[in-house]
Amino acid sequence: LHFTALINIQTRGDAATSQLVLYHYPELKEEKGIVLMTAEMDPTFLNVAEAQCIANQVQLFYATDRKETYGLVETFNFRPNEFKYMSVIAELEQSGLGAELKCAQNQNKT
Repeated sequence: LHFTALINIQTRGDAATSQLVLYHYPELKEEKGIVLMTAEMDPTFLNVAEAQCIANQVQLFYATDRKETYGLVETFNFRPNEFKYMSVIAELEQSGLGAELKCAQNQNKT
């Protein structure tokens, strides 16, 4: 992960309260090769398993070397009128990320 930005998962625009906030701390990236992450969640809207699933998906799309995958993030954020949900599904199938998501979901069930 190369970003330190705060990621808010919101339901209704900028005025909406945050349901999940992820914080990334890249200070150990150079020395240890890791980025620490912590989160704040609103248990009114999400349970821990759902928050973990969202955090995993954020990592899959933001921490990728595939320009096609990250391109979907850029389109969603900067050109939402061009964003197509089917592009996400196609990228998951083509890149193999879909298998990683299924694996993560199965681990959460155990």
